[in-house]
Amino acid sequence: QVQLVESGGGLVQAGGSLRPSCEASGLPFRSYAVGWARQAPGKEREFVAAITWNGLNTYYADSVKGRFTISRDNAKNTLYLQMNRLRPEDTALYYCAADLSASDIVVVTTCEYWGQGTQVTVSS
Repeated sequence: QVQLVESGGGLVQAGGSLRPSCEASGLPFRSYAVGWARQAPGKEREFVAAITWNGLNTYYADSVKGRFTISRDNAKNTLYLQMNRLRPEDTALYYCAADLSASDIVVVTTCEYWGQGTQVTVSS
């Protein structure tokens, strides 16, 4: 049974930082691309960032480029998202995602596995 368990969300003031993480089990983690998507109330789920199985390639939504950094530790089956210079519009439920193709994570709707999400709230 595949499980993606997010943690590390929280409440932070605008301009602050958070580093959510996602621990994976039940799948060959080092063979999978992984990433993050987010969903704000009343909005569709949107792509945030993705990283290929070997960590050599990363992809970001334009809205987070230069502020967020995605990374992975294959020895720990864990994915990270360093979020800096947070803005109120970053407030959302952040989901961990896994797929054999990073492209499917970018598209969001075709991604194979999802976690339950961790809430990030940025106050102004």
